[in-house]
Amino acid sequence: MIITLDMIQTLGVAAAVLYLGEFLRKHISILARFCIPAPVVGGLLFSLVTLLGYTTDFFQISFDLTLQEVCMTAFFTSIGFGASFKSLKYGGLPLILFVILVVGLILLQNLVALGMSYVIGVSPLLALCTGSIPMVGGHGSAGAFGPMLKAAGVNGATSIAMAAATFGLVAGSLLGGPLGKRLIDTFNLTQGLEERHVILDTEVDGDAPSILAGNLTRGICQLAIAMGIGTFISWAIAQSGLNFPSYIGAMIAASILRNISDGTGAFPVYDFEIAEVGEAALSLFLAMALMSLQLWQLAALAIPLILMLTAQVLLMTLFARFVVFPLMGRNYDAAIITAGTCGFGMGATPNAMANMQALTEKYLPSEKAFLIIPIAGAFFVDFFNSIIVTFFINLLS
Repeated sequence: MIITLDMIQTLGVAAAVLYLGEFLRKHISILARFCIPAPVVGGLLFSLVTLLGYTTDFFQISFDLTLQEVCMTAFFTSIGFGASFKSLKYGGLPLILFVILVVGLILLQNLVALGMSYVIGVSPLLALCTGSIPMVGGHGSAGAFGPMLKAAGVNGATSIAMAAATFGLVAGSLLGGPLGKRLIDTFNLTQGLEERHVILDTEVDGDAPSILAGNLTRGICQLAIAMGIGTFISWAIAQSGLNFPSYIGAMIAASILRNISDGTGAFPVYDFEIAEVGEAALSLFLAMALMSLQLWQLAALAIPLILMLTAQVLLMTLFARFVVFPLMGRNYDAAIITAGTCGFGMGATPNAMANMQALTEKYLPSEKAFLIIPIAGAFFVDFFNSIIVTFFINLLS
């Protein structure tokens, strides 16, 4: 039996899956501890149900995923609006250095994936599904680049990348805190530091800006304008023969509009509203991407996938310990940044924040780490990752 859902029905199921994920996160503490997003929880559970239906030959579900691409584009457009060059000034040279290090990590993750593809004898394009797409990029990039890799001939690309991203969320959370603690204790990095009085609260409190209906409308309109302009940019890029993801034009357009606003003051950018809409779009996008996974496509790749992901964990450990920690100063702040790097280097920015918060609650606050990691993780990483991944895909296609 095949159950066919249209565009609106698919959106409704995605919303229900999102609510299910939030419910489970509230009642199963380990899910919140590892910062596993609600759409990932609900989406994976739903995909397990569809796997059961497929393996028993009882039912299959066919989704109309038209709105998935719209939500994906809206999210990456909101990322583009956050890519302000003015932000680099706030973090100074340490932020610039850290962004350069992350670009290096992105390159290494893809090179390790390609190297492993030759060792174990799988397609290089398939190996990219375990590189920076799911590691630095997380579930968002996994869902975005999956169809692109599938079009290049990788069957089950989205399922493989999503599985790798889920593994990365857990691995990044398990790796970051213990590594940071070991560095702090081994090198006695808290010695001589005065008690820090600034208490950093990474959670939204009562003083957080509230959404006004008028500003929300303007923020949505700015997103829509950037998405519209982005279609022309994407068309122009396509004429060059290069294969970029569909959202890249909108992300570039949003970045241009943001920096024009910063440079001229001609118009305001509604950052808070755009970020909230982008977050909602990401949640729905992830819910649709994960609930439509065809997990049965992973069975034949179980051992190669485990080997490639193990190599990524080893890379992340060595890179964080012997590159990030010494180059960021080999001090207490550097140790906290190292723990955060493991979080979003194999998962997502919330994982990075959770890793750092666990350490700062035990030891001392780190204003520097809580400035650098969110700016780099939220604004610049996805931008550079998209460009680098696209380069590798075009090179190998």
